Amino acid sequence: MLSAYSIRMTLRKPRAVLFDLDGTLADTAPDLAGAVNMLRTARGLTPTDYALLRPVASAGARGLIGAAFGITPQDAEYPSLRDQFLENYATHIAVHSHLFAEVPALLQGLEQQSITWGIVTNKVTYLTEKLVPQIGLAQAACVICGDTTAHPKPHPAPLLEAANRIHLPPESCWYVGDDLRDIQAGHAAGMTTIAAGWGYCGATPTVSWGADITIDSPYQLLDLIAQASAA
Repeated sequence: MLSAYSIRMTLRKPRAVLFDLDGTLADTAPDLAGAVNMLRTARGLTPTDYALLRPVASAGARGLIGAAFGITPQDAEYPSLRDQFLENYATHIAVHSHLFAEVPALLQGLEQQSITWGIVTNKVTYLTEKLVPQIGLAQAACVICGDTTAHPKPHPAPLLEAANRIHLPPESCWYVGDDLRDIQAGHAAGMTTIAAGWGYCGATPTVSWGADITIDSPYQLLDLIAQASAA
């Protein structure tokens, strides 16, 4: 049903689909929010409302600490808060985190069509490697993290590295993400870009990101693939 999507181009069937992790494949915001609220509780402060933390979950420590404490990485106290936040998160990384409801069926559908799928995230390696197997993503063809290459997203280097590892040209890949930097990285890498409207999305409406496609739910991706023409 094309009316469900915003499409800016003629689609070619992908040979691979690469996904952002937090807010795209997995709902990790509850544990990320919990980790930053542990910082507030330890300081005798009341927890920050989850509704304020969820929209910035994709921004990691920078976004969550900013929302909970009103400071930026340029503030003197930020490094200490960041380190404590990461320690909290590593210890409680998969308490409430889980795949979004339609994601398992989506990934199964890709596999049934022999379409490779992988993960490209800005989450650092030690956290990603701890989380991925616990939430059912161990079968990813590649997992590229924020410190895998010299530059994280929105630089295209992580996406280009993913394409290299799965031995496919970037233009044969689709990249799905819930943050503006995902779309920027995908464009720069020469991939078809898909904005995940079910994700955290930050404060910027997805319509303004310039994604090639915007979808509202994971399973709509299979509908798009079914309608795409062969490369």
